[in-house]
Parts: sequence; structure tokens; C-alpha cells
Amino acid sequence: MTPPTKDGDATGRGGPASEAGAIASRPVRAGGPPPGRNAALALAALGVVFGDIGTSPLYTMKECFFGLHPIPPTPANVLGVLSLVFWSLTMVVAFKYIGFVVRADNRGEGGMFALLALLPPARGRGARSVVVAALFGAALLYGDGIITPAISVLSAVEGLEMATTAATPAVVPLTVAILFVVFLLQRRGTSGIGAIFGPVMATWFLVLALLGIGGILRNPVVLEAVNPMFAVRFFADNGFHGYLVLGAVVLCLTGSEALYADLGHFGRRPIRLAWFGLAFPALLVNYAGQGALLLARPGADFNPFFALVPRSLLYPVVALATVAAVIASQALISGAFSLTRQAVQLGYLPRVRVVHTSGETEGQIYVPWVNRMLMVACIALVLAFQRSSQLASAYGVAVTADMVITTGLFYLVMRRSWSWSLWKVVPLVAIFLAFDLSFFGANILKVVDGGWVPLVVAFGILAVMLTWRDGRAALREHIAARTLPLELFLEDLRRREPGRVPGTAVFLASNPVGTPPALLHHVKHNQILHEQVVLLSIVVREDIPFANKAERVHVEELGDGFYRVQARYGFMETPNVPDALRQAWRQGLTTDPATTSYILGRETLLTTGKGRMMRWRKSLFRFLSQNSEPATAYFGLPPGRVVELGMQVEI
Repeated sequence: MTPPTKDGDATGRGGPASEAGAIASRPVRAGGPPPGRNAALALAALGVVFGDIGTSPLYTMKECFFGLHPIPPTPANVLGVLSLVFWSLTMVVAFKYIGFVVRADNRGEGGMFALLALLPPARGRGARSVVVAALFGAALLYGDGIITPAISVLSAVEGLEMATTAATPAVVPLTVAILFVVFLLQRRGTSGIGAIFGPVMATWFLVLALLGIGGILRNPVVLEAVNPMFAVRFFADNGFHGYLVLGAVVLCLTGSEALYADLGHFGRRPIRLAWFGLAFPALLVNYAGQGALLLARPGADFNPFFALVPRSLLYPVVALATVAAVIASQALISGAFSLTRQAVQLGYLPRVRVVHTSGETEGQIYVPWVNRMLMVACIALVLAFQRSSQLASAYGVAVTADMVITTGLFYLVMRRSWSWSLWKVVPLVAIFLAFDLSFFGANILKVVDGGWVPLVVAFGILAVMLTWRDGRAALREHIAARTLPLELFLEDLRRREPGRVPGTAVFLASNPVGTPPALLHHVKHNQILHEQVVLLSIVVREDIPFANKAERVHVEELGDGFYRVQARYGFMETPNVPDALRQAWRQGLTTDPATTSYILGRETLLTTGKGRMMRWRKSLFRFLSQNSEPATAYFGLPPGRVVELGMQVEI
């Protein structure tokens, strides 16, 4: 049996069937946390939710005036860029995400899969296209997760060059060393260091504000940039070159997708409080301060952020910036772990090892395979691009593509799930797309300069997701065609009366109504059965993040010592078979761990079948299946109590 998937088979490497009945979910967080906790949660949200966007001042203004398509820091250009930054943060983050998108929570949870789960069931080519778009959006987040740690840490360390040019040769080695330590510490979990994320980022935002105020006092004229006419004149004066600068302006929005994905950890109110109470004003003030500095010292365009810092405070601010960059990286890395587990649960990725790093918090997990891949990719990017300015050319494509996909899915939610009228939806979506498509178009032009990196990553992960989904579907069809109805199997047993031995045999079955192939093979070859036989199905609801623990297990007695057990989970939970059996005890199913055996099916895949999948996809599916996490470890089964029965399957 595989991880809970919607496209599974009835063998030990398949997935569970979708559940027909409704499952009560975790209570909806309608009113948010108690008032007394809002401030504490808002403080924590500063680190987890706004860590990425909080470090964007390190490189945004720098890339506009000293990046891939630099523009002279004339007064008109500086005010124009500041106006673009102000209205981008206001309309995309404050208006779109915090004002509207966070309302689309799935039992309090956010993110691409949660948004997709809100849509009512649909069939046909259009429905499949929506699923593929959502999968591509999820895959793009991996590309973002690769670039964010690299560019954030590299930008922070480059601040040392403002103190002495002798630090230049040490920038890349030091960045690599920091990234290595960050990924090495992931196995310890975020529970220990997570407590300091909020206070550190609160300090960082206060420093941003103070530095910005110092710059504004030198030239208060930058406050006029709130007038959108400066942005309009900027495009009128610079034409296509001005449009290219949008590819750098979008860097101020990094982390906006993570904002929605982290909704379930904090709730709407604390996120809004953290944004409007500190993060938003601190960012605006700092960008304005950098603009004021550029008006006074155009030569500071090399690194306007660190040019704001008094020389005596440069080393402490570089250290604080580095810690803030690590925190920003941590949020993206943890997000990749969570995204992977959701994809596994929904049947879009093979089983991977998931380590729970906290006994109290369900969401704190560590996925070793993902951690290793991210570490190798991040370090490779730093070594390949060397400078944050060059790395910035690879940034933006994934973020803006995700923004467009989120808007499209949100439109469907408003129309299909909320039944909003067109006159209400269309103007709102038009405003969203005016920003999303503008940024996306500007960043597409950066593909040849490095923007291909996140696209290659995303398309590769999308190919894996679709191949795994289609492969499991083909395998499920193959097994279903050869599955004997359970009623016929039980009737045959009563006629033959095979020998029974003491103890309990648990057969993991994806199909909650048929006879598991492993059970058929067991009876056929061993000619014997245990006194008690449990047919256990792991059922994952695709439309809820968490199932009601009080109603997780359902037990049905079938007679002759047979029991049908269904263990129900949401797409953000990791199944645990021994725990499910312990809960089944309350419903009359008694099992002794010392005399309980777990019997799984393990198929050997052959690519010689006449299935619809192309040959290379069959080979990829076989490779993924062979290298997925063993069911023993994934479902928490005791290794010494597991028996596997093999079979060959053509796909």
C-alpha cells in the first residue's frame, strides 16, 4: 500500500480509494484565535510569513538601478520606481492577498492545494487543466524555494563589501558555508529556533524603519512617490526599458505566495496585524529611505541598502541581515517540506520519508530527501551565479507565474464555490491580473538570463507529479480488473475452511470494497489464515486538510473473524497504522501488537504492457516506485512484523 492517494491499487504499493462519505474536519477557524493570542501569533508571523518579503530591501532597489537592466538614478526614475514599489506592495500584498485571497481558507488552511480543494468536483478536459495548473503552481514553489535561500543569504553577506573590498573573495565561500549549516540543522526541526524567529524579525523590521527614516530626513521629497502619476510618467519617459525594470521591482513581492500558504499556522487576524502593524510600514519607509539616498548620492546605487547604514553599525547590520536571510530561507524550506507531504498524500508524488520534529505540533516536519535536493541546488546556484545581481535574473519567473495561477484558481473559487456574480468578480480579477500579467511579462524576458532555472525545476517536478498520478491510475485499473469481490472470497473460504492460526493479520488495502490481492496470494500459497483478519484502508479526503480525530477510525465486522477498518485522514496529515489500530480498540477490535502481522503486496512493474503512457514515462514511474519510501517506515509499521508478497504487473 502506498501513501494515501486518490489513484491507488490494492497492493502494498498502491494508494487508498477516495472516501464516499463525508468526514468531519477540524473546526473551521472562523473567528481566529482568542484576542489575547493575536499579538503573540502576529509576532511569530513576522518570522515565518514575512521573513522572505522582509529581506527583499536587500536587493530590490539595487537591482532596479544596478541590475540586469539598470536605469539611471535620476530624480524622475527614483520617484517612479518608488511609486511602483509602493503600489505593488499595496495592491498585490495588501489588497489581493491579505484583503481577498486569505479569505479562501480550507478549514483554516491555505496554499495551492488547499485552494484547489475548495473547488467543487468537476470532470472533463477543463477540470483536468485546472488540476495541471495547480500542480504547476505547486511545482513553481519548489523553484522559488531553491532561489530564495541563495539570493537572500548572498545579498546579506555582500554587505561586507561595503566595509572593505578585501571581503569580496570571501563572499561566496561564506554564503556556501552558511547555507550548508542551515540545511544541516533542518533535521533538528524548527521548534527550538522557531521561538526566536518572531523577535529577530521584529528587530529587523524596526531596523529597516529606522534606517529608512534616516534616509527620508535627508530628502523628504521621496514621500511624493505615493502619487501613482510618478509611475505613469516613469513608463512614459522610459518606454520598453521602463517595462523591463518591472522584472526587478517584482523582487519587493517575494514571499507573497508563502503568505497564503502559511495561513493555517496563524490565521487571518494575526497575519493582518503583523503586516499592517509593522511589516508594511517598515518596508515602505525603508524603500523610501533608499530612494532618498539615491537622490542625494546617485553613486550609492551599487548597494543602496547598506549605504543607508552608518559605517560604525555596518558589521552588526550585516550580521542581523544574515540572520534575517536565514529565517527567510527557513520559511521557504519548511514550506517545501509541507508541500511535499501534501503532494504525497494526494497521490502526486511517491512516498518519501517524513520525520516529525515536534511531538506537539503536527506541521513541524523534516523531509530528508527534499532537504538534500534543496541544499545541492541552492549551493550550486551560488557557485554558478556568484553575485546576487546575476542570481536576481533567475528570480521572479516562478513568483509571477504563481501569482497568475492563484488569481485564476481564486476566480473559480469565487464563481463556483462562493457563487459570486460576474459583475462582482470580473472587476476584482481584472485588477489582480493587471499587476500579475505585467510582472509576469516583464520576467519572461529574463528567461535567457537565468529565469530558465525555476522553469526547468518546475517542469521537471510537474512531469514527475503527472507521471506518478497516471502511473498509479494505470496500476489501479490493472488491479481492479483482477480484484475478487469480498463477498465471493468469504463464501469460498466458508466452503473450503482453511486452517486458522492464532494472532491477527492486517492486510493493507487501498480498495475498501474488494479483496486485497495480497490476501488472495497469501491464501493461495500458504493455504492458511490467522484467527483474526483485518482489512485496513487508508482513506484521504482531498477536500479537507485535517480529519476529525474522534471519527478517524471506522470498524465493520464481516464475520468469520474478518474486520473492515477505514482510517480517515486529511491531505495535510501523515497516516500511522499502529495508532489507527489502537483507536479501533474502542470500537471492539482487539489486537495484540506481539501477535499482529502486517501483510503487504509489492509489485514488480514491467513496462512491456499496452498502456496509454509513453515508454519514458513508464520507465520513470517504475524508477519512482522502486525508490519510494517503504510502506513499513512510512506508515509506522514495526519492521519485525511485516511480510511482503510480490507480484508482477504490466503497465
